[in-house]
Amino acid sequence: MYKIVALALLGSLMACSGRKTETSEAQTNNTALDTSPDSSAFAKDRQFLKRHHPDLVELENGDARALICPAYQGRVMTSSADGKSSYGWINYDLISSGKLLPHMNAFGGEDRFWLGPEGGQFALYFKPGDPFDATHWQTPAAIDSEPFTRVESSASSVRFTRDVALTNYTGTQFDLGIERTVRLLTKAEINAQLGQETSSLKVVGIESDNKITNKGKQAWTTQTGMPSIWILGMMNASPKATIIVPFRPGAGQPINDSYFGKVPANRLRVGKTAALFTADANYRSKIGVSPARATKWIGSYDPANQTLTLVTYDFDPVIKQYVNSAWELQKEPFSGDVVNAYNDGPMKPGQPQMGQFYELESSSPAAQLSPGGTQQHRHITFHIQGPEQQLNKLANQLLQINLADM
Repeated sequence: MYKIVALALLGSLMACSGRKTETSEAQTNNTALDTSPDSSAFAKDRQFLKRHHPDLVELENGDARALICPAYQGRVMTSSADGKSSYGWINYDLISSGKLLPHMNAFGGEDRFWLGPEGGQFALYFKPGDPFDATHWQTPAAIDSEPFTRVESSASSVRFTRDVALTNYTGTQFDLGIERTVRLLTKAEINAQLGQETSSLKVVGIESDNKITNKGKQAWTTQTGMPSIWILGMMNASPKATIIVPFRPGAGQPINDSYFGKVPANRLRVGKTAALFTADANYRSKIGVSPARATKWIGSYDPANQTLTLVTYDFDPVIKQYVNSAWELQKEPFSGDVVNAYNDGPMKPGQPQMGQFYELESSSPAAQLSPGGTQQHRHITFHIQGPEQQLNKLANQLLQINLADM
């Protein structure tokens, strides 16, 4: 995701004349929604999304809620632990416009399905022979602006499918079958995943179970390229929010901050077991962790509303091959990162930006599949609200950090 934000921003500027002001259509929509008997943040988001997408899927499990949009590839737009708070960032401006932008459509959402790699000789976002630049970069429509088919659903889960043919930079065609199931975890499952009892806390757990199948006749190898499942979640930023990235002892640097240039020291503090990365949406920056140093967790904490966000994902440290998305012909195309975090911000001081959000991302290993073979990647997001003392127990155990130190 080296230059995605820059491109999406340029597209937004061309199509919408930049981010709208406080009197924009999106703000007008928010004001109108305030007249509802339930004017909570989650109710506003639900009503807004239903207005533009009548087929919106709402999952329920006790007080927990999640909103999933089939038109946006079965994307989890937002969730709530109590039916009132709303955790996912939603691009009201773009959705209200009804337009599709060049290069990428940043509709928002806290769990979206993408495929990697972005750049390099096995890129899925550049046509064969094109230069690796902003003009020629294009997110495949199947994972950007086209819907997935809803094939099964219940009160707490929904399943989508999609078949797609994509050609990478070297000219290899990939016939992929995509299957994606989104479900709300039960309290018992949440407790088991977190390793702690959460009955006294407000908590929601959303799992996306994502699979790609090789439906072609050719094996996917290091010579043809091997795609990966890439899950990205846009969360609401705030002035005090901090992303927490734990890491294991191992070879190489614990944190890769070369994506948009070195992150300033006041925005990225690397400790002995975890890094703290500012999530205020005021400075465009991105970091990643290699399979040699990653754990199964990443998270964030916002003290303003005492919300701890945790993300866990399928990860086997024995597997080393992860796609490299650098915009260049690469010496090591399978030496990419497992987990990433992104903070939005202006491209340059004084310029507009995509939105007030940060991202937590995870990737599957490169899919070395024979015809008929399947790669699976599960990505689970938890939002937990409660007293900081209780949240600190989870942060200590899973993120290797004491919240007081932040």
